Amino acid sequence: MRIWGLKLGMILATMFGVSNTAWAGAEKLDLTTSNVGMLCIGIFIAAYTLVMLEEKLHLRKSKPVLVAAGLIWILIGGFYVNHGSPHITEEAFRHNLLEFAELMLFLLVAMTYINALEERKVFDSLRAWMIRKGFSYKNLFWISGFLAFFISPIADNLTTALLMCAVVMKVAEGDKRFINLSCINIVIAANAGGAFSPFGDITTLMVWQAGLVHFNEFLVLFFPSLVNYLVPAAIMSFYVEDKQPSAVYEEVELKRGALRILTLFLLTVATAVACHTFIHLPPVLGMMMGLGYLQFFGYFLRVTLPGSLARKRAQAEQSGDKERLAKLGSVVPFDVFSKVSRAEWDTLLFFYGIVMCVGGLGFLGYLSLMSELLYGGWSATSANVFLGVISSVIDNIPVMFAVLSMQPEMSHGQWLLITLTAGVGGSLLSIGSAAGVALMGQARGYYTFFGHLKWAPVIALGYIASIAMHLWLNAELF
Repeated sequence: MRIWGLKLGMILATMFGVSNTAWAGAEKLDLTTSNVGMLCIGIFIAAYTLVMLEEKLHLRKSKPVLVAAGLIWILIGGFYVNHGSPHITEEAFRHNLLEFAELMLFLLVAMTYINALEERKVFDSLRAWMIRKGFSYKNLFWISGFLAFFISPIADNLTTALLMCAVVMKVAEGDKRFINLSCINIVIAANAGGAFSPFGDITTLMVWQAGLVHFNEFLVLFFPSLVNYLVPAAIMSFYVEDKQPSAVYEEVELKRGALRILTLFLLTVATAVACHTFIHLPPVLGMMMGLGYLQFFGYFLRVTLPGSLARKRAQAEQSGDKERLAKLGSVVPFDVFSKVSRAEWDTLLFFYGIVMCVGGLGFLGYLSLMSELLYGGWSATSANVFLGVISSVIDNIPVMFAVLSMQPEMSHGQWLLITLTAGVGGSLLSIGSAAGVALMGQARGYYTFFGHLKWAPVIALGYIASIAMHLWLNAELF
């Protein structure tokens, strides 16, 4: 196998014009100007182009980056094998893989809890409450926005945006103009709310797990995040008609254990924070322990289900409620692993591909080059503001992972600034965040790229205001 690997490395080296004299001992090389490096850049650009065309091609975003990650590391591995030092690339790959594994398991547990809450009808109950209250369009615009802002720090911006979009589409069914405005409002609110919590977005989670910002320190971004939402929302609200929607009342009953699962989720978050803060262990330990909480509770729900059904059947028979009896006949036991299987696997696999692609490009030397150009040639503030704008075109995950990999010398205030800009910068375009991309699919025909683009100047005012607020409010951190 080793002989075959050496032969492959020699073939690749010959193909890309890399001579043995390029080798400088058993150290990592700067391959930014080599043919191997250029080819890897080309592969990454091609893959990310396919990611950006996901909505048009109907090709899941995980597919191109998974192939690109494999090709990039095969090319790097082939080059180093040819120079007799495969252990360098092996260690680098394992390091990147470990970073991904911690984040993936963390996100998997969070997604499992969110799916469990959805299955127990917690979110349906919220939607029914809003319909029952008979709010006007202006009320709904502000309530859905503020709920998105305050739910996303716990449930993440993607899940929150999908939930609030479902509410708006149900209440204002068929009103294209209002749904488009509300979806833009929800995307901005969800991204802004996710920026002041390590659980609100993958990028904030990455910064927290890297130990650069402690859990409680994210709260200093609350007012900048709030301003980021309020400025565009206040302007857009003038274009919302003050009329009543013609929604149909819907009765939703929470399934057994719904509120207890919500309590367990909060306990899981507390366990993860405690592990990281007090005993300096990765937060994923607390999250996986929290999955155990849910499994034990799932066992309790299963073993007590027959007794619970018997009591409810007796009550329904006594009251003559045939509809309730029919519902009780279709009840199935709670299954934790069915919730795990419903996790957003495309997002998790996309995350793997991005982490490994960016890690490979960093290993080649491109991240050091980028760090030198941005943080060496510009001020840290200018670089961080620019990267926030870039995250509206390129997903904020690779942008943040690149910054974390570069590890530029910055003050604490600047690390908080890049956390803010990468989180809220994605709101400038509908393709700039997972929340925006997901809503284009959920509200297809109502919420569009160009519908969002029309409001980009207004959203940019919020982006600028949030940065100014952070620079003023947290000046002592710079």
